[in-house]
Amino acid sequence: MKIIDGGVTAAKGFKAAGMHAGIKKGTKKDMAMIVSSAPCMAAGTFTTNLVKAAPVKWDQHVVYEHGEARAVVVNSGIANACTGAEGYGYCEETAKAAAEALGIDKDEVLVASTGVIGKQLPIDTIKKGVKDLFGLLLDTREAATLAAESIMTTDTVKKEVAVEVEIGGKTVTIGGMCKGSGMIHPNMCTMLSFLMTDAAISKEMLQKALSVDVDDTYNMISVDGDTSTNDTVLLLANGLAENPEIIEEGEDYQTFARALHYINETLAKKMAGDGEGATALFETKVIGAQSKEQAKILAKSVICSNLTKAAIFGHDANWGRILCAMGYSGVKFDPEKVDLYFESAAGKLKIIENGVALDYSEEEATKVLSEKAVTAVADIKMGEASASAWGCDLTYDYVKINADYRS
Repeated sequence: MKIIDGGVTAAKGFKAAGMHAGIKKGTKKDMAMIVSSAPCMAAGTFTTNLVKAAPVKWDQHVVYEHGEARAVVVNSGIANACTGAEGYGYCEETAKAAAEALGIDKDEVLVASTGVIGKQLPIDTIKKGVKDLFGLLLDTREAATLAAESIMTTDTVKKEVAVEVEIGGKTVTIGGMCKGSGMIHPNMCTMLSFLMTDAAISKEMLQKALSVDVDDTYNMISVDGDTSTNDTVLLLANGLAENPEIIEEGEDYQTFARALHYINETLAKKMAGDGEGATALFETKVIGAQSKEQAKILAKSVICSNLTKAAIFGHDANWGRILCAMGYSGVKFDPEKVDLYFESAAGKLKIIENGVALDYSEEEATKVLSEKAVTAVADIKMGEASASAWGCDLTYDYVKINADYRS
């Protein structure tokens, strides 16, 4: 696998555009479009929140009932959630506008929104934005970046990644972008993730690869414990790499799945590290577990603990909060067998052994915990399974950002 500089235009046949359409105040970019020159197999995963935004319902229709797609239209600033039949109608109107511009069927257009819940989209602005975006579509690196910037809300940085792999003697590329900073919790978040590949792969295998991997990537991050109404991950494959079509779980499927995992894990960590007000990416790795599921539950419990997140912000090696969070996770382990380490670019430090604190240096611990990325490693000595979860510290700025979000 080769990591390349790229985003959603990295794979063959994909163009993108991003711009200010007038949804947000000022001149902030707020609309993006991605288009494939060839029909794509479409796969998707969506929020588990019972309250689903209109774009989620529209995309489920396209992915599950139609199965193919050619374009994605995204707006930021307004979530189009809790907007009833009118909001769903605006999804269809957006798709129709894109379809007319591109000369395709409206059921080949996916839509996504992110922003404030409860407000109706300014549909005339959206439809004009679609026409303007059509005229800006390019397959350049810059076009991908503009699209990535246009889907941001409280994000502080754009989030893109791309890789190349060889499948059947052909170079296959996967490129992606995402947004996510707040209302982020396992089972996806206010996260929109758009993944484009030129791989030739059946719809069944494409959906399987995505669904399986989401559980180990996007579903293993948390910023604030809130599961959004708009969570969407879309994966489009247009087959232009001309590799032998992947129709079963063989070597080619595994190669594709590994590349997809790198893309998803990278984007997931970018979101966790860019949590609202965050100063550090906080990873918890549980090793020595009886099963992967046990390790996942324990790891997620720690990164969701507000007390632990506050300790990470304060660079405080308050290991008791980590053991506490593991203890109320709902899975069984022996606290008196747990070893715990903190590690970062500044080094690795063992804090407890067999559930008892060691005579470690608080000064050294603070040094390790003062880096931009910090990991807690818990060895529960029950087996060979492991799992990682990603979150961030809890800062004063998180409250400020969310207190003023609509203003």
